[in-house]
Amino acid sequence: MSALQRRRLCLGMSGAAFLLTIHGVAGAQVLQALPDFPKQPITLISPFPPGGGNDGIARLLANELGKLMGQAVVIENRAGAGGNLGTTTVARAKADGYTLVLSQNSVMAVNPSLYKNPGFDPLKDFVALSQITSAPLVMVVRAESPFQSLADYLQAASEKPGKVSFATPGNGTLSHLAGATLAQKKGLSLMHVPYRGAGPATNDLLGGSVDMLITSPPSVESLYSSGKVRALAVTHANAVGAFKNVPTLEQQGVRDVSIEGWYGVFAPAGTPKERVQYLSDAIRKAATSPAVVARIKQDGAEVVASTPEALDKKLREEITHWSKLVKSLNLSID
Repeated sequence: MSALQRRRLCLGMSGAAFLLTIHGVAGAQVLQALPDFPKQPITLISPFPPGGGNDGIARLLANELGKLMGQAVVIENRAGAGGNLGTTTVARAKADGYTLVLSQNSVMAVNPSLYKNPGFDPLKDFVALSQITSAPLVMVVRAESPFQSLADYLQAASEKPGKVSFATPGNGTLSHLAGATLAQKKGLSLMHVPYRGAGPATNDLLGGSVDMLITSPPSVESLYSSGKVRALAVTHANAVGAFKNVPTLEQQGVRDVSIEGWYGVFAPAGTPKERVQYLSDAIRKAATSPAVVARIKQDGAEVVASTPEALDKKLREEITHWSKLVKSLNLSID
């Protein structure tokens, strides 16, 4: 095979397409293709804007998948409605294995309870391929912030009800639920500022428009490592990489709050079983490649690379869990 070829096509924030890989590098291992699959480029939709954690994982995964399958993997960023827009696009796509979605539990497990009509049913409209990562959320402030600790932030919030803010990648995201849960546990009134993805939210955090950002570790790892943001807490004890020494909410007196975020790949329901298995094998092999593992751990997440059956089981369990929490917080989005 020829040397690796890359090119990027940028078509706008909500519909950007990135062609990451055309065939593999010389000497790279390629999975044995099925007799009729894949014969053309595969589209991997990221239902959030470029610049966030979902987009970063999608690009990283797509690059390795292209090498393994010998076919181009095209990333399309279709942002909107807390991830529902891009996810619904895949739910309605032809079930042939050529259109996939890299989604997360905030979309697949939370949104069906939060939105009156998310546009898709995660269990009826999709077949699971593989979970990719598991990580806590991280709560960060800009380096110039007066809040040196979570205690400082909470103290300010208690003194100025409804004035101290937290930004998230959007309404109904796991980050939104984490902030709402924090406020409920501490009896505080916090100002939620939702964005259309982690990228825009991060820009406003750095610009001083919001006090704190709750997001996935990959979204802010480089900023954290370079000292541009300060981490106040993580929401789960499984933090690794740059965030492994950041104290959890539990360790800082916020009891019974343990929130894990994860990314997973799904195909439309009805995709042929042999293609589901081929894609799952390719995705798990790509996710466990040394380059991907090193990068994901550096970003503060762990590689999972599960089977379709394991991801399906996890999704069903989380739908039950999050529906109860959403109800207890009295949250809904029309």
